[in-house]
Amino acid sequence: FYSAMSTVTRRNAFRVGGVVEAGYLIDDLYVEAITDGCHLPPELLRLIYKVKGSDRIILVTDAMRGAGMPDGTVTKLGNITDGMDCIIEDGVAKLMDRSAFAGSVATSDRLVRTFRQATKAPLEEVVRMMSLNPAKLMGVNNRKGSIAIGKDADLLVFDEDINISKIMVRGEMVRV
Repeated sequence: FYSAMSTVTRRNAFRVGGVVEAGYLIDDLYVEAITDGCHLPPELLRLIYKVKGSDRIILVTDAMRGAGMPDGTVTKLGNITDGMDCIIEDGVAKLMDRSAFAGSVATSDRLVRTFRQATKAPLEEVVRMMSLNPAKLMGVNNRKGSIAIGKDADLLVFDEDINISKIMVRGEMVRV
């Protein structure tokens, strides 16, 4: 939501809504937001949450290969051998001339943490935006996105600061 999307413009002197406004007005439409703390300011995260509600928001990393890497790392956007150089700086990948973002480097835990801090939404709602909502949109919520008998048992365990301590994939513990 918002990234490379049209918003209010003027046509023949009249204001005309864009894709952003349509995203707010179409009740059944899911919106995806990169909630890394860089792509959208807290005010827009609060507006998205207020208008769309927790059932129609999906948190997405939009991460590129520099995900989780520290500031100062130079990596490639696109093809690993001849892609465009970019630098990770201020928690986001930027073009080398710093004229634009090259992509997100956020991990899912950061999205949950950032969205919750910005909106004060209940943790269970924010986790649903990262798990069940995308599963519903993709039509795999019969086996993904929540905890229930017969589902895949893909689970994360984290503390109150949303630092991940355990990962389970299909019921098997994976090293963190």
